[in-house]
Amino acid sequence: MTTFDELDLDPRILEALDGEGYREPTPVQAETIPALMSGRDVMGIAQTGTGKTAAFALPILHHLAAKKPSSGRPIRALMLTPTRELAAQIADRLRVYGRHLPLYSTVIFGGVGQSPQVKALRRGVDVLVATPGRLLDLHQQGHVDLGQVEHFVLDEADRMLDMGFSKDVERILALVPRKRQNLMFSATMPKAIGQLAARMLHRPVEVDISPEAPTTDRIEQYISFVQKADKRQLLIDLIEGQMVACGIVFTRTKHAANRLAKQLSKVGIPSDSIHGDKSQTARTRALEAFRNGDVFILVATDIASRGIDVEDITHVFNFDLPNEPEVYIHRIGRTARAGREGLAYSFCDETESGYLVGIQQLLGEEIDVLEDQPYHFEKARPKPGQKPGRVKGGPGGGRSRRGTGRGGGMRRYNRGGQKRNDHNQRSNGQRNDRPSSQRSSKPGQKSDRPNRPSGGRPPQQKRRRGRQQGRSNASNRRGQRRDDRP
Repeated sequence: MTTFDELDLDPRILEALDGEGYREPTPVQAETIPALMSGRDVMGIAQTGTGKTAAFALPILHHLAAKKPSSGRPIRALMLTPTRELAAQIADRLRVYGRHLPLYSTVIFGGVGQSPQVKALRRGVDVLVATPGRLLDLHQQGHVDLGQVEHFVLDEADRMLDMGFSKDVERILALVPRKRQNLMFSATMPKAIGQLAARMLHRPVEVDISPEAPTTDRIEQYISFVQKADKRQLLIDLIEGQMVACGIVFTRTKHAANRLAKQLSKVGIPSDSIHGDKSQTARTRALEAFRNGDVFILVATDIASRGIDVEDITHVFNFDLPNEPEVYIHRIGRTARAGREGLAYSFCDETESGYLVGIQQLLGEEIDVLEDQPYHFEKARPKPGQKPGRVKGGPGGGRSRRGTGRGGGMRRYNRGGQKRNDHNQRSNGQRNDRPSSQRSSKPGQKSDRPNRPSGGRPPQQKRRRGRQQGRSNASNRRGQRRDDRP
């Protein structure tokens, strides 16, 4: 099948797809849609960015539009997701795909007041997108009736179990009718997912779109061996040396995300953080500021490694290596979206070398080492024959033996392209202008593919609609932000 017209979808859905510029289905859509159209259950293995939301949303909307309920507007399709951001994204796509259909959908999740959600449920919805906790809360309060669900979707199933929702999923499965169409999507297939699929799915069609090699040629990957205490300064050097206009930094803990975002903002890099302890209002505000360009850097825990689709992210920084190799794939997948290219930098301290071993085993190759940086710490490199897993009892960092200076191997620039002076000049706001001809390329830069075009602008910067355009340095940005306030 080469076009959506060949999938026998409702003409009104095809009209909406045409308005979005959708012409040819992705591989996961081409395999999933026919199976769901025929009424089969589906077990899908696919990562984010493959088009799986449309793969399950389009046939479900088709079935719901073709058959009207006998009375009222009961919930006939339930789509369960692990995070609020992913739930909101699916709900947005449903509104786009079903804009010409007489169907209603809504989304419910925690972190916000439940009153608007309850009002929407009382009006009646055909499709409900939900996170497990808020769904069970509203059901216990009598606001949600799942007794007429005909289509059940469990998206990001592996992430759902990783976040501790296994019991909640079991409780929800007990609330929906036994006779229903089921679809489960998961980026990985651990044993627990296989067991859940066996209980939930009936003779499913298996759709496996997982790549043979979980990397992409469009992402340049680098690993830096560094002591824990030097990670922050190395990150600042890379962000400013690369003139990053849109990047995500991943940390292991919520506290570290908050602290790092504040530290970056203090040195003139507009940043915000997103993690599970933030209210939904704060998370939405941070994402909007990031999408609009009001902040350049989003510091996140793994809540942002899936379900957030910002096309113009040019850089991903793994400030802390993930303890699960598959998470690394999801993190770096936030860049190189929509056919673009991207860069992924990872920091490995002495306690994380085992994590790196596991990541490189999954990749099937070693990541290029960024040695041209002044904080290089050879002891963090994995030992020959080392097995995957954290190095227990390793030091937690400490001052680098090379001191706090950046040394001659790391040049720093502000986003206007001016080379920055020493630490004292940085702290008092002075700048030492240098001509653009004296700028150096990024550490580890491949000579046959420069990271950014001439003129000092980052890749796709012209697509960013942020306030940073037209500013020469961090001082001007901060002053301008104050001037813009009403």
